[in-house]
Amino acid sequence: MNEQRFRWRNRQLREHTAVVDGKLAPTKLIKNTTYLNVYLKQWIQGHIWIYNDRIIYCGPELPPLTEGTEWIDGSDSYIVPGYIEPHAHPFQLYNPRSLAEYAAQTGTTTLINDNLMWLFLTDQEKAFSLLEEFMNVPASMYWWARLDSQSTIPDEEQEEFEEQVLPWLHHDAVIQGGELTAWPEVLYGGDDQMLHWMQETKRSRKPIEGHLPGASWKTLVKMKLLGLDSEHESMTADEVINRLSFGYQTGLRYSSIRPDLPEILKGLKAKGLQSFDRMMFTTDGSTPGFYREGLINPCIKIALEAGVNDVDAYMMGSYQAARHFGIEDRLGSIAPGRVAHLNFLSDPKDPNPHAVLAKGEWVRRENQPVTSKAEFPWKQHGLEPLDLSWDLTEDDLQFSMPVGMEMENEVIMKPFAIDVDASVERLPADHNEAFLTLLDRDGEWRVNTLLKGFTDSLGALVSSYSNTGDLILIGKSRPDMKLAFKRLKEIGGGIVLVDNGKVVFELPLSLSGVMADLEMAELIKKEEELKERLKTYGYTFGDPVYTLLFLSSMHLPFIRITPVGIMDVKKNEVLYPAIMR
Repeated sequence: MNEQRFRWRNRQLREHTAVVDGKLAPTKLIKNTTYLNVYLKQWIQGHIWIYNDRIIYCGPELPPLTEGTEWIDGSDSYIVPGYIEPHAHPFQLYNPRSLAEYAAQTGTTTLINDNLMWLFLTDQEKAFSLLEEFMNVPASMYWWARLDSQSTIPDEEQEEFEEQVLPWLHHDAVIQGGELTAWPEVLYGGDDQMLHWMQETKRSRKPIEGHLPGASWKTLVKMKLLGLDSEHESMTADEVINRLSFGYQTGLRYSSIRPDLPEILKGLKAKGLQSFDRMMFTTDGSTPGFYREGLINPCIKIALEAGVNDVDAYMMGSYQAARHFGIEDRLGSIAPGRVAHLNFLSDPKDPNPHAVLAKGEWVRRENQPVTSKAEFPWKQHGLEPLDLSWDLTEDDLQFSMPVGMEMENEVIMKPFAIDVDASVERLPADHNEAFLTLLDRDGEWRVNTLLKGFTDSLGALVSSYSNTGDLILIGKSRPDMKLAFKRLKEIGGGIVLVDNGKVVFELPLSLSGVMADLEMAELIKKEEELKERLKTYGYTFGDPVYTLLFLSSMHLPFIRITPVGIMDVKKNEVLYPAIMR
């Protein structure tokens, strides 16, 4: 892999110009093709020269030297820039490597990634060494720097989190601050520390992304004044237009939990919107099964079907994101000097590539993925199976809380008054209330309550996959919860389902108990099995993985179970504190 920290060395730059002069031959030559020029907004006929991982030239000229060059007949293809996912959460059971390799095979060759889990799962030195390691995957990998933890965590952990903010912001693989979920603390709580980090992000000439679902015009304007540059939480065409009118770069979302894109685009077309230049697509960290067809390619397909001009649709999936993040000199277009991320299409109306070059190497050809079987050194960077040195006790499963959490949908929880006998070994199946425990992964604290709406019959689900990396226990049966916890320890973390003393499902998450070291195709099957199992036990919503992820997330209403206790989100108050073990 030749691309060094998103730039090229002097020696390489000299080689690139030598190709133009005929002193070196291009490594690949795509001949007689039709390609998208995003600067002219036109389809152009010509040839594309590639040297290793970089586009050298595109246009009517042929290279003067072709000895050893791989000739590629492009006459039956339309070539577009590799797609860009501007808002990836690469920890949704999959891991950054497996997501990047899978994404590249369907044309999404650049990912802008959330760094949240690195802040909880490993130290800064190892995390930064991982960023170097990810340079070796086919996709170009960039990152954002979180300014808030998205939950409420103990003071010591909060201090450790805050110490990492500026080093991440200043890292050259990080090209954005955010996403800012704790904006109310800045706007209403007077949090000058976070406002300072926002200013430091701007000083570093990096954009800041917000998280403003349902925001009023006043909130949008005030957060723009405080420094926000982009936002991806629009749920309607009107919300998109509102954000655009205030100068926000606006992400149009098509995700497993918010598949709003078709209706948004239909609404934008109905309103006669003419310019799509400040919009980009995102799948916002969807769960594995949502990615069966790919990441950004389905978004472009939806746009084309909605009547968006093909040039605009492809630019929304590539160039507009690159321009926003200030990386358009490297990515998002087919032009001299860009990384050789190219998607070969059979027709401009079909964004699913039959062949893909990522960093100048084939990752898909003749509609078949070209895969690499190289081992990834996870352990070297501190990501190993979860090693729990403590055991679940009887005291850990005592449920005397007067207030529980009721599911309104997959992720929104309301408080409810508990009126069932929670002292029994197994809660009856005539209601859909279950025990719920959040346990510190180091065994230092616990929070207990009841969860309504998750299951009416499942003995136990234990998960080390969560927003903070702590352990979640849900179920009707104390004995089953103990057995599920025991099995979780044996497999080194993951998701385990137990009913009536029998393990009925398990998904090992061998990377710190949060991510699977599996290929995406296999993981998609396992997630589907998990969904089907939970349906049989009374889970009536669509995305249980997001339920587990967001139980502790303070950016969602109304009540949350967090490492410091049961929290009232609106008041930002601890209703019932965590108990030290």
